[in-house]
Amino acid sequence: MEPPIVYYHRSEYIETDTGNKVSRKSVICGSQNIILGGKTIIQTDCVIRGDLRRTGGGHAVVVAIGRYCLLARGSIIRPPYKTYKGIFSYYPMKIGDHVTIGEGSIVEAATIGSFVHIGKNCVIGRFAIIKDCCRIEDNTVIPPNTVVPSFSIYEGSPGAFVDELPECVQDLYESKTKDYYAKFQPKDS
Repeated sequence: MEPPIVYYHRSEYIETDTGNKVSRKSVICGSQNIILGGKTIIQTDCVIRGDLRRTGGGHAVVVAIGRYCLLARGSIIRPPYKTYKGIFSYYPMKIGDHVTIGEGSIVEAATIGSFVHIGKNCVIGRFAIIKDCCRIEDNTVIPPNTVVPSFSIYEGSPGAFVDELPECVQDLYESKTKDYYAKFQPKDS
């Protein structure tokens, strides 16, 4: 099934040199600490917290997002945090290529691999690791520190393994994200 063409008003989005399309109605804090890989779409009402970082020296990149990613309306991306030996710290988050994060989802993972689909209204707990080629179904809660293995489908609250994905999923997700990007077009008006 072909995805429909999605039109947006050119004035509502900022397009970067690398083809990222970022809604002016999204909230991006600490943009100097956020890296977008290129051809990523950040829709209306998304929140990315790049300002939540360790104090002092060290990591300047707080959130790294790969190529051809989609952050749907109302999704929230914030780095994981913990108190270690009495010191409260934030830790960096890395999101791979060809990742879709559904509407209203909250992500505090340490790592999300490439070719991952996260459904609507999901909660990805602190320091969760989602390996490459996974699908998290709508309304799923992945508990903190969970490792989701490659080629798996997780569902429920708390999220649990329900099925396996075929090995061709990488190609499917890649073509899906590239098609979505190609069909996310400005409305000429």
